[in-house]
Formats: sequence, structure tokens, C-alpha cells
Amino acid sequence: MQTTHRSPATAPAAAVWRPKASSVLAFFASAAVALVLGGCVVARPVANGATDAASASPLGANEPAPVEGAGFALRSLPGVGDSVLQALQREERAAPLRYRVIVVPGSGCAGMGPIADRYFAGLLHAQVLVLHKPGVDPQARTAPADCPHLFVWRDRHSTWLAHARVALRADAALRQGQPVVPQLLVGISEGAELLPELAAEVPHLAGLVLIGASGLDPQESGALQAHRLGAEADWTALSRIVAGAPPDTVVVQGRSLGYWRDLWNWPLTLPLLRGPWPLLQVWGADDALVPAVAYTRFAELAALRTAPYCAQRIEGADHGLQRAAARVDGVQQVWAWTEQWARQPAAGLCAPLRLLREQQVPSAADTS
Repeated sequence: MQTTHRSPATAPAAAVWRPKASSVLAFFASAAVALVLGGCVVARPVANGATDAASASPLGANEPAPVEGAGFALRSLPGVGDSVLQALQREERAAPLRYRVIVVPGSGCAGMGPIADRYFAGLLHAQVLVLHKPGVDPQARTAPADCPHLFVWRDRHSTWLAHARVALRADAALRQGQPVVPQLLVGISEGAELLPELAAEVPHLAGLVLIGASGLDPQESGALQAHRLGAEADWTALSRIVAGAPPDTVVVQGRSLGYWRDLWNWPLTLPLLRGPWPLLQVWGADDALVPAVAYTRFAELAALRTAPYCAQRIEGADHGLQRAAARVDGVQQVWAWTEQWARQPAAGLCAPLRLLREQQVPSAADTS
């Protein structure tokens, strides 16, 4: 564990210590880096609280503000109480409209605004809604290590989930009277850990899509990654602190204890296994943030689901599904599969992967 130092005077009343994340556990603080495509996101420090959406002036839900890019607009949705969540919204790029995609991004405090056009380019016949974490400015380029103190203190799964539920209920209410289209709920990395709990808030839900997310309970996945990195001692030490008496506002390894305590007790595997929705999971073989054993372990469990499940490993791809050396963007392949499904939704969300396997020589690299 790293040496601690006192946080600034802007800290909450409770004593807060802010140790720097160790290199072996930094994968938790840096998962948002997986959203970077071709260097589109550049770290830019921001002042404390600058990305606190709760203090931002809300835009009218029906008055999205234009942002840089082809078609994306900034939209504000209500959270719990007086809080506001910032979202990005885009209409379909080509007629006809066939489906809608609701995206829950990963960790960190950088927004998807600077990369949204490129990241979602392959969603041609889909409307897109990107729902950011509380306190995240969609246009922020902040590096994970530079997240404002206020964001770090507030960032935890239970808070994120509570706000996201309210926002999705408001989104569903605003869509009443509009054409009914199937919706996909997409979770990127850490964002996938909210999907089972948010599924009930999405009308006409056609399935869940996991990108760079193992499907295991985050504590189990984290333990497997710590083992992979030879960081079991750090993980054990963190576990003791999580179980101890310090308040939730104490910051350890770059995260608040409130964050770690949520993560340690957050159920994901069973909700995903028992859920009634089709489940599509895509991951990179060279993922540095989630070990392959975590993906394969979940695939073995998910093979027993009563609802459809399919998974695809992209050879040579990293956590963000990028194959930099080959200049291949695996995320666009995911959208190609959802576009294919949307042309014949009755065939099921897994139909494109079944067709892919029929066209290929059977390989141990694929899981289903």
C-alpha cells in the first residue's frame, strides 16, 4: 500500500486520506482508458468539482444542446433528488430506424463526447443514448488519475445505479407516444455491472451487450486480475481495509472505501445468469485489465442460461476491442452484428454469431 497524505481542505467533514493507487491495482483506476480510440482522448486536468454534473445547470429534456460531431447532442436527464445526469443523444444515421441503443460507459471521469462519433459510427439504423456517470461531463478528457476529489468521494456503484434508474425512467416517460422499437442495453467495461439492475427500466428490451466485461462479480474478477499481476498481497490488504472501520470517504488505492465496499458486495454473475434477456458478450484476447480466465469462467456458467447467450473473443484485441497493429476496431464489428440482428430481430441477438461460426472452421478461440 502507498504512503498516504492529507487531502485538501475541501474534503468532507470526515477525515479523508488520499493514497495514490499502486501500480498493481491501477487497473481499477484506469479502466476508462479502454474507451480511447486511436489517441482521440488526451488527458486534460480540470479543477476540483469541474465535472460535477449535480451542480450543472440542467438543460430541458426536450432541448438537447449541440456538441462537436455528426449528430450527437448533449441531453440532461434527472437523477436522484435535484441531481442531473449528462447524456449524449443521436438519431439514426440511415433510414429506416430499426432499434435503439442505450449505453452505460465504463469507469473514470472522462466523457465519451470527444470519441462518440467514431465509437458509434457503425450504428447506422439505431438511435443512441449514452448515459454518463454522475459527475461526468460528456466532453471532459480528464485522465483517471486526475479526477476531481468530489467525483472520487461520490463515485460508487450504488449511487450510480440509483441515479441511472431515475434517468432511464425519465427517458422512457419522454418516449411515450413515439414509435416502438426494440432497445439494446450496452455496458462498456465497468458500466456492464449495472445492466441487470437497469434492465427493468428499459421498455421493449431486446437484449444486453457486454463489451470488455467478464460477467463475474467484480470482486471475483478483481481477485483474478490481482493474481494475474502477482498482486495478491495488495488485494488482501485492500480487503482488510474494506472490512474495517474507516468511513466510506477514506480514499484507498485511488478509490473511496464506499466504492470498494460496493464492489466487494456487488452481485453480477447470478443476475446475468438468471435474467430473461438475450446476452451478447464480446472481449479482446489481449485484454490487459480483465484476465482471460475470468471471461472463460463466466462463459462456462452462462452456457447453462435458459435465455440465449453468445460470446466472441476478438484475437489480438485489447480491453477496448482495438487491434492497434492491424488498425482494426473491434467495436465496429460489434455494431455490425447488432445491425445484422436488427434486420431480422426474430432470429435472435445471437443469430449473427451463429452465422459467423457456420462460415468459419471451428476454433477453440470462440466461446458460446
